[in-house]
Order: sequence, then C-alpha cells, then structure tokens
Amino acid sequence: MTGRERIARALRHQPTDRVPVMCQLSLGHYFLNAGLPPHRIWFTSEGFADALVKLQRRYRFDGILINLPGRPSNLLDDAVSIEPTRDGEWLTWRDGSRTFVPRDDNPQYVSADGTLPRRADFDASDPARFDALDDLPGFIWNIYHVPRLAAPGAWNRVPEYFFRTIDLVRAQVGDTVSIHGEVFSPFTYLMELFGYENALVALVTDPAKARAWLDRLSEASVAWGVAQARRGVDAVLISSAFAGGSFISKRMYREFVLPYERRVTDAVKAQGVPVYTHTCGKIGDRLELMADTGTQGIDTLDPPPLGNVTLADAKRVIGDRLFIKGNMNSVALLAYKTPAEVIAEATACLRAGAPGGGYILSTACSVSPHVEPWKLELLTPLVELTATH
Repeated sequence: MTGRERIARALRHQPTDRVPVMCQLSLGHYFLNAGLPPHRIWFTSEGFADALVKLQRRYRFDGILINLPGRPSNLLDDAVSIEPTRDGEWLTWRDGSRTFVPRDDNPQYVSADGTLPRRADFDASDPARFDALDDLPGFIWNIYHVPRLAAPGAWNRVPEYFFRTIDLVRAQVGDTVSIHGEVFSPFTYLMELFGYENALVALVTDPAKARAWLDRLSEASVAWGVAQARRGVDAVLISSAFAGGSFISKRMYREFVLPYERRVTDAVKAQGVPVYTHTCGKIGDRLELMADTGTQGIDTLDPPPLGNVTLADAKRVIGDRLFIKGNMNSVALLAYKTPAEVIAEATACLRAGAPGGGYILSTACSVSPHVEPWKLELLTPLVELTATH
C-alpha cells in the first residue's frame, strides 16, 4: 500500500495496512535540515518543492502538506543582493526594502524606511471595497508575504504561479505520496488583515462589520481551496490556528468561525476532495462545533497544558464522524533526549488513536525548527513494527 493510498483510506475510516505517518514541519525545520539556502525555500517554488520532498523521503512520511503558495518564477530577479550571515540571510530589493531570512524561523520584512508592513484599519475599511486593499504592501490573498508578490489580478482569481509548487511536488513523487494543499480560514484572514489584537477587539466593538468582512474573506478562501482541489491535491487543510479557546470563546466560535468555515468545507467537498481543519490550543469545548463546520477531520489536538483534550476523549466524542491527525506533544518532542522517550510518546498516541481507524500519527502542531531529525526518523519504523504484532 502506498502512502497516498494509506492516507486516503484513513481519511475515510477504511482499513489500512498500518497507521499513516505525516507531520507538518515548520518553515524553520526545512531551513535547518533541507540542505538548501533558506531564501531558496521561501522565495522559489523549486526550492520549497525540493525541501518538501527531501524531508518526506528522509522521514518516510505518507503525505506532504504544501503550506505556501507557489512563487513567481522571476521573484528573485528583484533582489539586488543576498548576504549570508551567521544568523541567516539579508536580501535587499530594488525598492530599498529588505528581508531577513533567519536560519530557523519565518522571514521578516521591512520597507525602505525601516517600518514593518502595515495592517488595514478596521474602522476605515469597507467590506464592499475589497479591492481597495491593494495598497497594503505584501498583502496578497489575505496573508502577508515578504516582499510583495507580483500583482495577482482580481483578488478572487488565483494566479497561475500559485500552483507551481503543487505541480513540482507531484512530478517528483507521482502517485506514491498523499499531497495536501492548505487554505487559511476566513477567521485567520481577518486576524492577518487587521492584526490580531485589533481583529479580536472588533469582534466585540463592531460584530456586524466583522461578520461582513468574514463574508467577503470567505470568498477568497473558497476560491483558493477549490482551485487546489481542482489542481489535483489529495486533501485540503483549513488552517484555523486562532479559533481555539486561548483566543475566542465557544460562543464566538459559533458566530465568527463556524458558518464561514462551513462555506469552505462545502465548496471543497463539492470537488470530491477531503477537507480537514487545523486549530491550535484548547478545543475541548468545541469539538462538536468543529464537526458542524462540515470538516472531515481535525488536525492538531494539542495535549495539556497547551491544549485541553486527550486523544481518547476526542475519539469518543467525534471519532466516529471525523478522522484525527496529531496529539503527539510538540513541545515535549523538542525536549526529549532519548529514543525511548519519543517511542513512548508515539506509542501512547497509537494506542489511543489507532482502534477503529481514522487516525494519522503526527505531532500536535508543527514540528519545531530545532527538533532533531532522528526523532522523526523513529516514527514510521515504529508503526511498521506495531502493525506486525
């Protein structure tokens, strides 16, 4: 059974030869371990595709999550210099702006005058004039890129270069590996557009306008999610990192997240492609609401203390309706010193998650940049051994 087949069956609660393994890796982990200059991974589709495939093969993962859109082929032509330093790389652009790409973290962009990319002003914004956001440096498709990507045209028309990484990865792995695309939740887009603090305040001070913005932002989420499904990804992940109890209440989830994510899940499923949701932190009080969004699976399940739900509880509450991916303690994985500790963590997840099917072994959240590769290399041999006993 190939990794692609294995994950496809797990998503549908069908029998598999073993539990699939698929962790989401942080960008810093790729920067440190893919053997490529970090700027090549971040700024080129070819570099990111090579990093994705190289580490998938090293860790023998059954699937790959492509969590960045493709880049324009000539993006680096605008860089007038690239300076390697001990801590990362400095890129200087033709307009005088600069990007620092750390060796272990996401890039940081500053304009020519040294200021950070500005966020939209919620009070002055008009949801009916979405195209007016074009003057926000770096804000393309509701997420900040560094630097600004080439103009994509209409905000709800996906640029062709967005698909480049998907195509390159598929060309390398063929039909053997499950390829997953990613789209941000409308609620995540709201947070990125106005800034986290301002967006959260707006939910209280002007909920009607917040809902109007979520309505518009849902259209962009649907457009990119559907476009990836039509391009041939095997599943689409909705990244909804800010919808847990650490950020918003259960009532706010019902009002500001559920109906808008439902639009995305309905649209992607209409293409015949599975869709699942990544939400960090405390989600124990909203598992059933997450199921009501129409999602077919939940990714993450942060264990205590970051989260507040155990894998066994999640299986009991939603395991008959949704597949589950995750629950290995990402923070503890960083601290473990011995193979026995890693194996014990993974074995506990397998015991709780594997019965009844519909489980993918994974870290709860992204693998931290400085998690040593040998720890991830233990996972697939462990599930193979478990399957034979």
